[in-house]
Amino acid sequence: MPLPKSILVVGSGGREHAIVKSLIASPTRPRVICAPGNAGIASEVCCFPDVAADNISGLVELAAREGTGFVVVGPEVPLSLGLVDALAARGIPAYGPKAGGARLEASKIHTKEILLKYNIPTAGAATFDNADDAAAYLLSHPAPIVIKADGLAAGKGVVVAQTTAEAETAARALLALNASPGAKSRILIEACLTGEETSILVIVSGRDYYILPTSQDHKRIGDGDTGPNTGGMGAYSPAEVVTPALLARIDREIVRPSVNAIASEGIDFRGTLFIGIMLTPDGPQVLEYNTRFGDPETQVVLPRLDTDFLALLWAAATGNLAEVARDVRVRPESAICVVVASKGYPGKFPKNIPITLPGTFPPQTTVIHAGTARDAEGRLVTAGGRVLGVTALAPTLAEAAQRAYAVCDEIECDTKYHRRDIGARQLNRK
Repeated sequence: MPLPKSILVVGSGGREHAIVKSLIASPTRPRVICAPGNAGIASEVCCFPDVAADNISGLVELAAREGTGFVVVGPEVPLSLGLVDALAARGIPAYGPKAGGARLEASKIHTKEILLKYNIPTAGAATFDNADDAAAYLLSHPAPIVIKADGLAAGKGVVVAQTTAEAETAARALLALNASPGAKSRILIEACLTGEETSILVIVSGRDYYILPTSQDHKRIGDGDTGPNTGGMGAYSPAEVVTPALLARIDREIVRPSVNAIASEGIDFRGTLFIGIMLTPDGPQVLEYNTRFGDPETQVVLPRLDTDFLALLWAAATGNLAEVARDVRVRPESAICVVVASKGYPGKFPKNIPITLPGTFPPQTTVIHAGTARDAEGRLVTAGGRVLGVTALAPTLAEAAQRAYAVCDEIECDTKYHRRDIGARQLNRK
């Protein structure tokens, strides 16, 4: 089946900018558009800022009006709202799971039930919709312990509590997080796993799959993994802690069982299964499933693919993944992404702060836009908590980090903030 000539990318963050860059690099030179996009994406392709990522009917009409032959959905919200289902009803192919598959991310409790049902390694857990019941449970399950909101929370619905009092406060707060009239909010309380985390991104098409290059991200806001969780402050690839032997074990014990479990549940999953894994002393265990590309993991994984990204996504969406995956090539270089955020993130932060980017960049180094916009005078300004992602590719991780941080230091923005230790765990290990 020929590759599509016109593609709509849905989303407005750094992940979507990275996806757009990879798609326009396809040898077939497709027409790529984006909704709603951001200032960086708009400098490369036509954007439709008035069509929000959660405007399902608007996105479907946009795809139909523009003659789009393929839609690549970036964020989790439109997936959980059924965008792929709505596109399928109009005969428009898409990369991303339908709502039934997206529920694996939209409900952490649903995912935990599947993990336990199919004996996939994961932490023990209990579910609550009542704060007093949760508090009673915590008295007999000492900290550290993990409290998770059941629904989508933009990467910030997880608290690793160090004391019972902190755990109870988190449980009450997260039960209120997604509460709505007439419906009960739920939380998951689970044992705290220890070890290093890694992100395994898997292109899935039914029971066929391809594991993308390994990566590790940095969730906490501060150096040394301190402070509150964020959507992600940086990432690097490959994650050398995941040796070939360990990756084979993860494939055998987690990836293949997960893909088969999802299919056995009657879900025709065609998209990205993002598996968060803790490398515990007892072996790898699943922390969570996400049902889309990670952010900022995408910014370091895609530059390492020496293959036609469009062909890979199209094959997954159309049921031809097994054949195309055989020819995927991966670059040997290391990649790093340092997120430049607004001071105050993940709490309150100012917007519309002018940004000036350097005039030149080191080799194989680029700036990915996440929370950016243009003001009335056409100036580049901040428009989100995570503003930019400086991504660099180099023969070694140390050199990639040097390139990325050189650009970070030259970015002018009065409210910029970034961690200084992205990749340090791996660099210090060496």
